[in-house]
Amino acid sequence: MKQTVGLTSTYSSDEFGICSALYELGGMVVMHDASGCNSTYTTHDEPRWYEMDSLIFISAISEMEAVMGDDDKLIRDIIETAERLQPAFIAIVGAPIPYMIGTDLEAIAMIVEAETGIPSFGFPANGMQNYTIGISMALETLTKRFCTEKLPKTERMSVNVLGATPLDFSLNGSIDSIRKWLLEQQMDFNSCFAMGSSLEEIREASKAHVNLVISYGGLKAAKRLEERFGIPYVIGVPFGKSYADQLAWEVHEAVRTKQSRIAFKKVQRKAKKQFVMIGEIVFCTSLATAVELEYPDIDIRVLTPLDTANELLRDGDKRAGEEDDLMRYLNDADGVIADPLYRPLCRQTTFYSMPHIAFSGRIYEKEIPDLINRKLKYREETLC
Repeated sequence: MKQTVGLTSTYSSDEFGICSALYELGGMVVMHDASGCNSTYTTHDEPRWYEMDSLIFISAISEMEAVMGDDDKLIRDIIETAERLQPAFIAIVGAPIPYMIGTDLEAIAMIVEAETGIPSFGFPANGMQNYTIGISMALETLTKRFCTEKLPKTERMSVNVLGATPLDFSLNGSIDSIRKWLLEQQMDFNSCFAMGSSLEEIREASKAHVNLVISYGGLKAAKRLEERFGIPYVIGVPFGKSYADQLAWEVHEAVRTKQSRIAFKKVQRKAKKQFVMIGEIVFCTSLATAVELEYPDIDIRVLTPLDTANELLRDGDKRAGEEDDLMRYLNDADGVIADPLYRPLCRQTTFYSMPHIAFSGRIYEKEIPDLINRKLKYREETLC
């Protein structure tokens, strides 16, 4: 049965992806919805909530306001709050109700910006799409609105990291490990879209020589920066030792040739074991390539239930947006690497846990390993 989930969970929505991407940048994010979305986001999808302040609001639209289309109240509330708090920007994020009644969030953002003088933008999220779409919208808008000046390049080769949010990378030290790995490879860390960098650092993205795209959510931003400033991008995450070294070579080659590159590919060989990995496409294809390089007897097919681009699918990898589609590929696998909430689909095969915040929230947060530039191991049905 299509568009139904009977045994597993669902992924975080597009509006939560926007909130996650903008969380650390000093802006004010308003989810235009009745209630509940804010608590769902902060309870399940935002591990920074108890340690880092951020201006995340909900408009609390009432039934009468929805029926009558009272946008004036939303505009007044946003303007009054923004004048008091003076955020760096204002993001008005859609949800199911404004989507159904046709609320023009981009027009509302234009009114708010004209009244406050604060950069404002509306996001046509609808709560029915997955988080990768929201991250993509948010990061592309950041580059469009704030990365406008072509600045002199840094003396030493430097890198922007694009697509970093806790929804894919948790708070397990992976982003810090990427920084360390770049330094070990004689590259400086210019900025990160959008964990661990300020909005001012992101404004200076044009100083970098290359962009490293570590999730699908960062791809549109990378393409815009390439178009605007001629900065090439490389797609991949430095998992494992062998693949991290290969990815470093790809990054240096991209700078040398000024050509963008997808830095993962299927390792062609006859493997003894056929595995399946489920999750976000850039994360999983990078990890699958890393595992295949370090374990020659394993071949991995990536299944992604999330949005992706055809260019990111290796030979044999598939989109599998429905629970029924996933089950067709799992029965014959020797092993499945996925979030623990996928375990009910894999009763007849060995299951290796790879928790994903965007799927299971914070339930398994403490079990998420940092696999950046480290020897990959299998132990007690866990990838570590």
